[in-house]
Amino acid sequence: MRVENSTSIYPVRVVIVMGVSGSGKTTIGSLLAQALNNAPFIDADSLHPPQNVQKMAHGIALTDGDRWPWLMRVRSQLDIEATKLLTTQGTHTQPLYVVCGCSALKRSYRELLTRGGADHFSGQTHDTVFVYIDVSHEELAWRLARRKDHFFDPALLDTQLSTLERPDTAREAAVVVNGMHTVEQVVKEAYELVRV
Repeated sequence: MRVENSTSIYPVRVVIVMGVSGSGKTTIGSLLAQALNNAPFIDADSLHPPQNVQKMAHGIALTDGDRWPWLMRVRSQLDIEATKLLTTQGTHTQPLYVVCGCSALKRSYRELLTRGGADHFSGQTHDTVFVYIDVSHEELAWRLARRKDHFFDPALLDTQLSTLERPDTAREAAVVVNGMHTVEQVVKEAYELVRV
C-alpha cells in the first residue's frame, strides 16, 4: 500500500529506511536518496557515540538508555538536513526529501524520530514515512557472517530481532518491502511507495 501525502505542514518528507542489522538500510537508503531527487542521506550508525560502538563490537546489546541519546542525535540531524533544504531550495518546484537509514526497532523509537522528544518538541512534525526492509533470519545471518568493516557483532542479531516491533502499517506511516529481492527491486518498490 502506498503512503499518501500527509497532513503535516512541514514541507519535507523524511523517509527512514529501517530494519535490523544486515537488512540493507545503508545500501537501500543511499540509493533511494539518489532516486528521490538526490536527497541528503543520513546513516544513523555514523551518529552512534563511541561507547555504543564499543558495546556492539564486543557483542553487548544496547539498552534503551544507550539508544535514546543516539536517537535524539538522529532526530536532530534530520532537522538540520531538512532546514538546510528549506533554506537553499527557495520555492519548491519539486518535492523535498531527507532519507535516513536507522534501525528504529521499536514503535516508541519511531515516534521520537517522527515527533521529536518531549524536551525539544517544536510543535511541527516531519512528514515521516518508514520503509521496513523485511529479510528472513537465515538471510540476515548469512549477510552478517560475510560483512566486513562494520562494528556490529553478528552474535547480536537475535537480540535485535527480539527487540524489533514490526511497524503496524494500519497505525503508522510505514510500508514493508521484501528485502529478499535484488537491491534494484527493493529500491524501486520503496520509491514507488514513498514518493510524493
